[in-house]
Amino acid sequence: MFPDEFDYYEADSVDEAVELLDEHAGEEVELLAGGHSLLPAMKTGLSSPDVLVDLGGVDELHGVRTDGDVLSVGAMTAYSDFLDADESWEHAPALAAATREVGDAQVRNRGTVGGNLAHADPASDLPGAALASDATVVVQGTDGERKIPAEEFFYGMYATDLAPGELLTRVEVPSAAGSVGAYAKKASPSSGYAMVGVAALLDVDGGTVESASVAANGVLDHGVRLDSVADALDGETLDEDTIGRAASRATDDIDEAMTMDDLQASGEFRAHLLEVYTERALTTAMEEASAPAAAD
Repeated sequence: MFPDEFDYYEADSVDEAVELLDEHAGEEVELLAGGHSLLPAMKTGLSSPDVLVDLGGVDELHGVRTDGDVLSVGAMTAYSDFLDADESWEHAPALAAATREVGDAQVRNRGTVGGNLAHADPASDLPGAALASDATVVVQGTDGERKIPAEEFFYGMYATDLAPGELLTRVEVPSAAGSVGAYAKKASPSSGYAMVGVAALLDVDGGTVESASVAANGVLDHGVRLDSVADALDGETLDEDTIGRAASRATDDIDEAMTMDDLQASGEFRAHLLEVYTERALTTAMEEASAPAAAD
């Protein structure tokens, strides 16, 4: 299959990309990042943009760096480059753990962190981890830059707070150095996407949970925090009993009538999977937290 005709531009900077978006306002414009979602959609006719703006050559959108107590990830940073950076694992362990589960090596070498979040596929792996990590999405348009908390960024299936004429430039994650992060998912046997995925970020001191943040993707049409699970962990000893009690509350923050119901799984089954994979993510986090002590 072949896409419809379109005009193609290569942006050399964020400012140029924004100018192109403004110049072609009123037309259907798509931004090309890794292309894993966009190009198949164009070939099948699900997407037929008038204009395609390639962001691959915008150097400022690539790379992982720390600025004080914030980890900054350029929107065009490939999954594999993000995983190769020691700073990612030190400061954003939950996001790194989820990124490790994206696709296969070929997908991780081409797909991008920013493209994943901007596409907002409810079955992708990063929205839950971005929520659990308290990430902030930074976007830029003709009116300048604005910062959007991850909790306010995702509206629904393929829908975000990105306005026409804006592009996602970077993701900022407050440093979670010293914390443990984990991600567990039930992958679709046909696509590898998450039927349900759960990300957990825990600060554990002496076996006691000082703070916890847990979130999921694949359950609703957007990522969702599991605050009841986190509340059940705070101040508790991190052991199997605590994890079991916390995981049993995984659906407390979910309107089960709104859970996704499709050919992959019913809403009822997804609610069941949510408890199971919450327990698995927390168990992995517990093992990570105890690993240094075991090594000693």
